[in-house]
Amino acid sequence: MHAEQLTLDGLAPRRRRKRAPAEKTPAARHPIARVVIDVQATHLGRTFDYLVDEKQSDVAQPGVRVRVRFGHKLLDGFIWERADSSDTPSSSLRFIERVASPRIILSPRMRDDITRIADAFGGTRANILRVAVPPRSAKVDKEWKPGGKAVAARADELAVTLDEPTVKAFSRIESSYASASRLKQTLDARSYGHIIWDNLPGPRLWAKDLAWAVATMLMHGRSAVVVLPDMRHVADMARSLAAYGLRPFAPSPTGNGVWGGDVATLGASMAPELRYRSYMAVAEGAVRCVIGVRAAMYAPVEGPALFAIVDDVAYQNADGLMPYAQARDVLRLRAKAHGGVFLAAGHARSPISQWETTHDSHVVDVHALPAAARDLTPWGRWLNHEELARLADPAIGARVPHTAVTAMQRALNKGPVLLSVPHRGAGTVLACAHCHARARCLKCTGPLRQMPAAAPQCAWCGAAAVDWHCRSCSCPRMRGVRVSAEGTMRELQGLVRGVPIMISTPNQPRGIIEDVVDKPQLVIATPGAEPRVAPASGTAGTAGYRAVVILDAWTSLYAPGLDARVDALTAWMRAAALCVPRTQGGQVLLIGESDPSLAQSLVMWDPRILAAKEVEERAATVFPPSVAAAAVWGERAAVMTLLDRIGALDGDLSVVRAGGVDWPSVLGPVPIAPERRMGRQLEETSDRVRALVRVPRDRADGLADRLRTAVARHVASRSHGELRFAVDPKDVI
Repeated sequence: MHAEQLTLDGLAPRRRRKRAPAEKTPAARHPIARVVIDVQATHLGRTFDYLVDEKQSDVAQPGVRVRVRFGHKLLDGFIWERADSSDTPSSSLRFIERVASPRIILSPRMRDDITRIADAFGGTRANILRVAVPPRSAKVDKEWKPGGKAVAARADELAVTLDEPTVKAFSRIESSYASASRLKQTLDARSYGHIIWDNLPGPRLWAKDLAWAVATMLMHGRSAVVVLPDMRHVADMARSLAAYGLRPFAPSPTGNGVWGGDVATLGASMAPELRYRSYMAVAEGAVRCVIGVRAAMYAPVEGPALFAIVDDVAYQNADGLMPYAQARDVLRLRAKAHGGVFLAAGHARSPISQWETTHDSHVVDVHALPAAARDLTPWGRWLNHEELARLADPAIGARVPHTAVTAMQRALNKGPVLLSVPHRGAGTVLACAHCHARARCLKCTGPLRQMPAAAPQCAWCGAAAVDWHCRSCSCPRMRGVRVSAEGTMRELQGLVRGVPIMISTPNQPRGIIEDVVDKPQLVIATPGAEPRVAPASGTAGTAGYRAVVILDAWTSLYAPGLDARVDALTAWMRAAALCVPRTQGGQVLLIGESDPSLAQSLVMWDPRILAAKEVEERAATVFPPSVAAAAVWGERAAVMTLLDRIGALDGDLSVVRAGGVDWPSVLGPVPIAPERRMGRQLEETSDRVRALVRVPRDRADGLADRLRTAVARHVASRSHGELRFAVDPKDVI
């Protein structure tokens, strides 16, 4: 239709009359809705008051999604609560435009959780909602009927179905792990519990053990959330849960449009409709088990649930959006609030888990019993220069020495052999010219980096390395070490002849190979891309590699990051866990120089060795977990202003006391490399810096609140320059 229409005689135009807006009357009860709007600016991190129309009052309940006018825009939001009055002048109050759906997306418990998480990380509720709640699917909402559920649930059947297999599985766990009885008591109790679980090696054994813990909680009528580092781990976990008869959340095979199941998968990369459907099935209580990657940490479960995480030190567990929430901290926070159980499992133990076992008597420390470790672990050997010299290896200087080649050839007579090689890529780091140890700052032990036309500088505190000497051998000279894995695969292809060779890496056309057959073959893979071994046709049971060879252990000495050694051990243990036990001839060979505590943790299969070393060294240098910390980065002037405003330069947060000594709370600021696009340096990124602020652990919440207030002030005043922060970041550089 045109804006103007002709009359019947075709001469005089007639304008269309505008429809008068519908009359709206404030609701008789609780006419004010306090709404969290989808606005990510820190200084707008509060609720905004709107009027509720009487006609919408029944459906405009706390937790539903609404559309509201904010400025000149129509935005999404969630009703946080209803109230009788508002501090906003009545002349400025607007009505809610509409209720997007009458379904309650956020229960009271979820609203409390989101508020608590936002406060802990110095963010806003809108920051958390952006990641936690999937976009609405109108199709899914149309299928929903008030007062009923479109999802079939069978919670009453699970207690009976899971009882016998759960009890049977516990007998194996009890004979393998110390503190197994305390582990079961913690899962059975309806109060807050904290579990640190070091898994034994074995193909998918970690998933079988964790599936038992999940089944135990479901058997008691409670919920379970498991956050995993990647989708391969999600698939392994789903397979182990299926062994208990737990079905994945999926459409009914009859094709009647009804969805059902026991295990829902949540992830940010899922199709929007499927993610929303899965989220709502959990929110309505139809599905009580959730597995997935990082986004699953916000699964809308209720009550004293199990909140579990696998490999809590993994990079994937840190959110990439403000306020950069860490999955481990989120799950532990929710477990405390729900009176549930927090469980951190994995092959390698993170420093924070080790710190908790020594500082909290209520933490259940689950690790392998000596007898089980002897029977279930492969035979581990560290072939460094000293060991090869003792063995009089004729190829002591080779990348793959003669001793390793002989062991591989013997293993290939029985089955597949895995060679784990470093990731592709290259970088230059500084090392001692004599003993080759990583060159570190004499002030804070941070890694040194080469600066153009200047003395080397610490990447953590920014101190120049003047009059430097090696802490290990006192050598005063450094050299650049080129860390590169290019050409590795071509080199290894000619090493062993007469057997098939397969390459699994994200950087090749075939990509990652999921499974290989249990037969003699050489498999070359980068960390995270190791194929699982599938049983040969006609055989039963769990298969594995006959030998796992980890090459270039020396690269662990030069990896950047505070968690470099823990990351290396995690990657090595994941690969070694795919090997058959020593009772079947399985062996793991670590080739090259490395940190002794790192190598011993792998060879002895005791991650507590490295974890204890990390905690000791970090306490001596005042790094997390001995203290709480926050990284601040952005334009130099903005960063310095923020540090001053929070009292980190001259105020009450300027000093942190550790070991009876007062230390400066701020490390840095150190320069951040300018960003480049289309081959050109962006001028606005030329003076960016990063600093680390350290405070006692009991002042972590106060630090997060001060940082949020300072950034909100920076944004509200429209001050120049980027300014961001992250509480307890994985990396300090």
